[in-house]
Amino acid sequence: MSRPGFLVLPDLPAAAGMLGRAWAGVQVHAHASGRPWLVGRWRRAEVAVGTAGPVRLAVIGDSPVAAVRLGELAARVSSLADVDRVAAALSGAFHLVATVDGAVRIQGTATGLRRVFHCRAGGVPVAADRADLLAGLAESSVDEETLAARMACGLQLPPPLNERPLYAKVSAVPPGDCLVWTDGRAREKPWWRPPAARESLTRGAEGVRAALADSVHLGRGSADLSGGMDSTSLCFLAARENPELLTLRWAEAEAGNDDAEFAARSIAALDRAEHVIIPQHELPAVFAGPDRPMDADEPYAFTRSAARIRYSAETVAAHGSETHFAGHGGDELFSPLPGYLHQLLRRRPVTALRHVRAHAALRRWPLFGTAAGLLRPGTVAGWWREQASHLADPVGSARRPVLGWGVEPLRAQPWLTGDALHLARKALHRTADQARPLGRDPGEHQAMLVLRSAAAQYRLTAGLFADAGVQLRLPFFDDRVVEAVLRVRRHEHADPARYKPLLAEAMRGIVPDVVLGRATKGEFGADLRDGLRRNQAAILRLFEDSALAARGLLDPDRLRAAVLAPQRDYRVVAALEPLIGCEMWLRAADRPAPRRLDALAP
Repeated sequence: MSRPGFLVLPDLPAAAGMLGRAWAGVQVHAHASGRPWLVGRWRRAEVAVGTAGPVRLAVIGDSPVAAVRLGELAARVSSLADVDRVAAALSGAFHLVATVDGAVRIQGTATGLRRVFHCRAGGVPVAADRADLLAGLAESSVDEETLAARMACGLQLPPPLNERPLYAKVSAVPPGDCLVWTDGRAREKPWWRPPAARESLTRGAEGVRAALADSVHLGRGSADLSGGMDSTSLCFLAARENPELLTLRWAEAEAGNDDAEFAARSIAALDRAEHVIIPQHELPAVFAGPDRPMDADEPYAFTRSAARIRYSAETVAAHGSETHFAGHGGDELFSPLPGYLHQLLRRRPVTALRHVRAHAALRRWPLFGTAAGLLRPGTVAGWWREQASHLADPVGSARRPVLGWGVEPLRAQPWLTGDALHLARKALHRTADQARPLGRDPGEHQAMLVLRSAAAQYRLTAGLFADAGVQLRLPFFDDRVVEAVLRVRRHEHADPARYKPLLAEAMRGIVPDVVLGRATKGEFGADLRDGLRRNQAAILRLFEDSALAARGLLDPDRLRAAVLAPQRDYRVVAALEPLIGCEMWLRAADRPAPRRLDALAP
């Protein structure tokens, strides 16, 4: 394995016997008994371990907590239940692992940016932050049902199905739950739930500002400066700690993209920073190198930008950056979907009707569909069953209200085989039988849905930066930041007449007003059209010897016909991107896997 990763082992004699002999380059932390507890590869700055008697606490990832402070917190822990207080006291996005008198607790983040997977290997429970590590230990096969669902639905596939591992013998802990081992037995239990939305916009903005300030600790680092409100906010927060930070942006191909204008104003205000702008002729084209090997953890859906992301990581690394901040997650966090209208209609009907009219006018919602969505939101299980029933239907109008338990309708592409379509439907029905709301109402459910959907992919983007030796930081996915936003009454920061009002108020006085008043968003259609034209032949060559086709899941002839046909819109391109991710993941997963824990060695 070339990327950082770790395993958690129980305090059992059988676990100690799993280690093998080849351990060059692998770090180990022990239980109080002396048996191995944490095993992996990580940068020294990414791990802090605190001890107090039989208690061990480890924070792995993005948190400013020091080992001394963690030791103080460990001294207050007498049982695994006390770890709840530790989790709530820390900022950042991290894994928290505890061992108390032989019992073990492992948890990631509430958004899923940090995941926990587990399995049994040789009769011993094992956990990890990556599914592929466990697949090797458990000698697991590919779960073709889940793979078919990924192929069919791509980026539109929401939680919990998009969080299901693609290895048959590996289980995933849902974000917001923790994994607990006692006496060798494993169980999952909730540790987090969304806070109630009771605060005003003004008070909530203060909490968001404080939470973001706690999450942005730069050191020797860099930050994206696209010109948008999200990344620009992080740049100005980082500059308060280190005015000489490095900023990075891509030049645009689209003549109508006004990102450059807003970025220029920010660059003038950040006059002590070093600014790197990668010109268009230096950037890899969109879809460049589609056949470049990918990670075996899970399919990466942002494949059209993968070459550019790698180039960006290598660029900031060459300038000495060890940590890079990006504004991913800002759109999902600060632009609530209209599901909040259900609660608002019951509590403040006059305000709700004003919002409904504004949404309908801006998004051109049909009157009947809007009324039906508000009066009959349905159930989560019903939504999944409806998607299974209509999976092979044509894609309908984009002008439809998003008021229920999903965001986009799930529609399969014509290049799936009949077997793949059958497997995908089974996966959707299975999810309907198990799915539960992610919140107390449709608005809260939608808020967590979009965050967890995005986190699933940006977690993999962090891996591309890790390949270049850079830690990618995404503060908008940090638990404390998410909590601060969710506490604000949704209708106040979802006002259709304003663009991201909560973030704008939180950054007032920190970010230039001209940026906070921006109401446009960059357009990258020219990049996409040019990249597809230049790399279309390479994409088609990739599927001439397809691993997906070899399993009977993909019809290459139908795929070729769809790619070569005139494109009325970006729907085929949008579906092609995650398909490439599935193909490259399957090639990596089909390679013979190491069966020992020394797979973590470089």
